[in-house]
Amino acid sequence: MQDTRGAMLGGMDVKKLLIQLAIPATIAMMANALYNLVDTIFVGRGAGEIAIGALGIVFPIQMIMMALALMVGMGSASIFSRAYGRDDQSAMRRSVNTALLMNLVISVIIVIVGLIYIDALLGFFGATQENFGYAKDYMVFILIAMVPFSSAIVLNNLARAEGRPKVAMITLLIGASVNIVLDPILIFGWFGLPEMGVRGAALATLIAKSLSFVYVLAASLQKSSNLGIDLRHLYKVDLPMTREIIAIGMPTLFRNVLGAFLVIIINRLINHYAPIDPGPGIYIAIYSVINRMIMFLLLPGFGLVQGLIPIVGYNFGAKLHKRLYDVIAFATRLIAIYFVAVFLVTLVSAEWLFKLFSREADPFFISEGARAFRIIAVGFTLIGFQFLLSSVYQAMGYPVRAFLVTMSRQFFLFIPLVFLFTFLFGISGIWLTFLTADILAGTLSFVIYRYEMRDLKKKIPQYSV
Repeated sequence: MQDTRGAMLGGMDVKKLLIQLAIPATIAMMANALYNLVDTIFVGRGAGEIAIGALGIVFPIQMIMMALALMVGMGSASIFSRAYGRDDQSAMRRSVNTALLMNLVISVIIVIVGLIYIDALLGFFGATQENFGYAKDYMVFILIAMVPFSSAIVLNNLARAEGRPKVAMITLLIGASVNIVLDPILIFGWFGLPEMGVRGAALATLIAKSLSFVYVLAASLQKSSNLGIDLRHLYKVDLPMTREIIAIGMPTLFRNVLGAFLVIIINRLINHYAPIDPGPGIYIAIYSVINRMIMFLLLPGFGLVQGLIPIVGYNFGAKLHKRLYDVIAFATRLIAIYFVAVFLVTLVSAEWLFKLFSREADPFFISEGARAFRIIAVGFTLIGFQFLLSSVYQAMGYPVRAFLVTMSRQFFLFIPLVFLFTFLFGISGIWLTFLTADILAGTLSFVIYRYEMRDLKKKIPQYSV
């Protein structure tokens, strides 16, 4: 198995190999984003534009829980992979047990604390009088869903670590498809069921995430799995291993938690700077829609980068510099073409996209949303270089460089700019911050990328002096 995989990564045509590895990752990522998008469309159609803002208010708690689950999942997957490679069955079992129990404790604590302090949390997240009730209805079910959701994320990472990417892909597809089917049934009250509105969307998410977890757990308990899960002895954990899991997963945790706090900052700035008429509720709804559309439209680019990582890692380690140069150059062309295409699609169809989310075709919601989305979309033309450079550094084993490239947009640029621009330009400053941070981070990444590619080219025999 290892020789076959090595022969593929080191010998197969890099263009075909990249496409082959990128497709499953892209499908899985789009499935995860699709349920968020569909949730938002049906909520807007069923409960109105203001209710969409409730989803944006609750989104940070979902991001924080996902960040913690990814920390545990990626940290344990790294430990498991290395133990798997040296055939250390004991360490493999301990890494899985430790991850599952660690995640269970974290998620249960968050659910309990979240339910107790739900009103205070919603206020901190930026809930307004208009959307507070919707947000509370949604958050109760979402908090409960965090236990199966986070557990599925951990098991998905472990499934990839043992060489079963299709299990992870199917897990996400189950969640997305079940959510899409249940959303209209529960929101609008089809088939004689009561009309539940926002609560229906949250309940659909809870059911979908639970079924995803049931599937991935069943797959992980199969004899064909190497995870070695023993539910009777799940309490047997390796406490020192928890520190290693946290250390490995900390960059992922920090990056995603920072993303959650950016959402909170923006929601609170909207509350402060939004004009009295029409009020902050409609602007929070606009931002929520844009957030979900960005995730959905850009994820194919992320999927391509996910497919690139193992190819770069293998060929960098094997010092196959010609293959390394060729695959990065090919991926760069694909990403540049895709992100420019997304920008053009956004320019042409922004109004139509916002109409999908509007129950009564609210003219302000559609026109202001389309204007904001077009401003933000300009940054799409360059931001792909940042995603590519960060992932290439990660694959090459340069975590500090990858971390700095990633943080250049979210932390070093976005946070100071959003406070400055909202002070200068009001609510429009938020949309201008996205554009400016993306352009600056993308340009900086492109300059560094060109330097790294020139350096890499010198290591190829026919180009070396």
